Amino acid sequence: MLGLITTLDLVATAVFAISGALAAAEQRNDILGFILFGTITGIGGGTVRDLLLGADAVFWLHHTEYLWVCLGAAVATWFLAPQFNSLHKVLLWADAVGISLFSVLGAVKAVQLGAPDIVAVGMGVMTATFGSMIRDTLLNQEPVLLGPEIYVTAAVLGASTYTLLVQFEVTAGFALPLGMVAAFTLRACAILFDLRLPKYGGQSEAE
Repeated sequence: MLGLITTLDLVATAVFAISGALAAAEQRNDILGFILFGTITGIGGGTVRDLLLGADAVFWLHHTEYLWVCLGAAVATWFLAPQFNSLHKVLLWADAVGISLFSVLGAVKAVQLGAPDIVAVGMGVMTATFGSMIRDTLLNQEPVLLGPEIYVTAAVLGASTYTLLVQFEVTAGFALPLGMVAAFTLRACAILFDLRLPKYGGQSEAE
């Protein structure tokens, strides 16, 4: 199971690194910009998670394969980005895959470190969203997580599904994919059908 989790973690890192590089492509950055934003997006959320959880060390300091994955994904995107008709659409779907994977994997890491369930859910959400938030902030554009469609809620669903299933003693082999599928399904529906949470209306002028 540890090998599966590591593999999924590397896949999620690659997907988010691609999304970061695609965002750089939209801004017409050079290849170093691709690498910078690919790396920030790929490992940013996990870095914040490890710092908040007080892990022995931030994961990529000892497991440099995460840095190589970010580098490789960013460089590959530099060559492949011109083949896409809509960079923004590809970016949305790459982010959807990334949050579905990282929301669960972030919760897994928190559970392994003995964090309470509610903290595990929060760490899953942070792992899935902070990388893209840092990316968008540095690129001076509205963070995708503040967009109108459901985004953070999908990460909450993925992390909560995994954590809840584990509490009911469902094996990680089932809990992992179910949590990921739940998060991706909600985010995909949000993209396809423009699903949004209701906004606060505030008080009317008459009041």
